[in-house]
Parts: sequence; structure tokens; C-alpha cells
Amino acid sequence: MNDPAVARTASARLHQEQERQRRRRPGGPRRRATAAVLVRAALIATGLVTVYYVLPLDGRSTTGTSALLACGLLLVLVIFSWEVRAITHSPYPRLKAVEALAATLVLFLLLFAGTYYLLEHSTPGSFSEPLTKTDSLYFTLTTFTTVGYGDVAPRTQTGRVLTMVQMAGGLLLVGVAARILAGAVQAGLRRRGREPSDDFASRPED
Repeated sequence: MNDPAVARTASARLHQEQERQRRRRPGGPRRRATAAVLVRAALIATGLVTVYYVLPLDGRSTTGTSALLACGLLLVLVIFSWEVRAITHSPYPRLKAVEALAATLVLFLLLFAGTYYLLEHSTPGSFSEPLTKTDSLYFTLTTFTTVGYGDVAPRTQTGRVLTMVQMAGGLLLVGVAARILAGAVQAGLRRRGREPSDDFASRPED
């Protein structure tokens, strides 16, 4: 007569072994999803940068530039909120978070780069040298990464205020937004009763 406890133990071991074998497979849905997300993140970043260079940015006053920045930041918040919701409902929350971070970060940086470019052209002399779109993006990245080479610097009060806004926004993006994304990932994983490592192909066990 078979012992039910022994049968359950054997069934559990069989299930664990099947799970290990599944994770050892070189392919699978997770790897395809990982590749798809990385490609989408690269395409999003490339598309946004292309729009930044192609979009005609000129002919705006300082007030119009400030209004554009405010609307752009509101758009970033809306997109970020939508992405957080999408992460919690995604079958691969961590991968979706990578895509969300790529879209939000690139849009945030390009928004300030465009604002600096518009400010310099509406109020010449706002920076230590005339800014092209590449110069504006360069200054934005050096400010965000806190490198601060010093070759480009804001001179007017408006330029310095906008730079301080970017600094504060960058800190919020790195600190608060990253924690919100991490929380959304955990919520998405709990929603499916999965382990955090399930988003990525696990390494073969020894």
C-alpha cells in the first residue's frame, strides 16, 4: 500500500526537477521577451533622439519656453504613471521596468536639452557659449551625471533656474522614481505569485 506522504514528496521532487530542466533550456519565452524589450528600449531611445534633432525648435519667447517645459514635465509624469501601471500588469514586470525607465529617462533628458536650446535662441547669451542641439544635449547629460566639465555654463538667472530644476528632477528620477518602479515590479511579481528571478533566464544550477 502506497504512503500518501511519500507520493506527495515524490510528486514535489518531480515538479522541482521539471522546473530546473525548464530553466536550463537555452531558449524559451523569457529570453525572447528579454531580447524584445531590449530592442524596444533601443528603438524608443533612438526614436526620441531622432525627433529631438528633426523637430524645429525656434521662434519661442522665454515665457513660451517655460510653458513648454512645464507641459513637457507634466507629460513625463503622465507617461511614467502609465508605465508604472503597465509594469504591474505585465507578464514580465522587470523587463517592462527596463523599457519604462528607458522611455522616461530619455524623454526627461531630451526635454531639458530642447529647453536649453530654445532659451539660448530666444535669449542669446543665456549660456557661456551659443548652443547647438548637440551642445544642449551635451550640457544636459553633464548636468544629469554631475560630471560638470565647466565648458558650458548658464549665465542668466533663467538658465540657472532651469538647470537647478533639472538637477532636482534628476535626483527625483534616480531616487523616488526608481523606488516606485521597483515597487511596481514587486507588485507585478506578487500578482502572479512568481519569484523575482522569473523575468530572466536563470543560470543552470550546479
